[in-house]
Amino acid sequence: MTTVNLPSDDAGATLTRIERARGQRYGEIILFGSDAATGHRIGSVYNTTGLNDSTGARDSCPQELWEQIDADAITKEYDALGTLKNGPRLWCLDWLEAMIGVERDFAGLKAHWAAWLDVTDQIHRSGPATYTSMISRRDTRFGINRGSIAYILDDPDGSSWVLKSVNLVTQTGQTYEGLTELGDRLNLPPGWAFRAAALDADLVLTPDNGAAPIIQDDLGNAYDRAGGPFSNYCP
Repeated sequence: MTTVNLPSDDAGATLTRIERARGQRYGEIILFGSDAATGHRIGSVYNTTGLNDSTGARDSCPQELWEQIDADAITKEYDALGTLKNGPRLWCLDWLEAMIGVERDFAGLKAHWAAWLDVTDQIHRSGPATYTSMISRRDTRFGINRGSIAYILDDPDGSSWVLKSVNLVTQTGQTYEGLTELGDRLNLPPGWAFRAAALDADLVLTPDNGAAPIIQDDLGNAYDRAGGPFSNYCP
């Protein structure tokens, strides 16, 4: 496999906290390359949160800027194995803390480095497989406040997954407040269940030694693993 070294944009990353994240629109640019040490495919994730919002519209991924991004052109610019436009999306968290790295300009859309992603052949070819765990390597804390509703998937193995962002490509016009009926729109595999839980205490989602298991449902909505070392409790 060809080795492609991506920019070390995690170097010098600083801790950043975003308040009032719930309902904010954002997007991600993912560059595909390979780990110089192992040769395994990886993705370098750049997130627009906190940028590009000159009007105060809580939209860091303006549609006109998003549409002008040419994934093939970015792949050539960075000499990458490929590029994935992940979004636009809608945060379903009340706040988030992350180590934020170098800021890049992708055809006018600004985004900062946010995470490394372990990449399978499936992800590289056509994006993440639904209801299948992947690993995001990052230093983050994601929070949903006491009194808020958490939307949760329970899998057949007893693990729970908390909704962190909505895919606006498949759900145009979706708002956080309108997620009550999401479970009725999902084509859940056998043994999976969707539920909503009003939180009696603040929920904090964390990686375990820098590794955060994540999944996507069949609408492309994203969830983080809860329980065990991945949160302060399981709702």
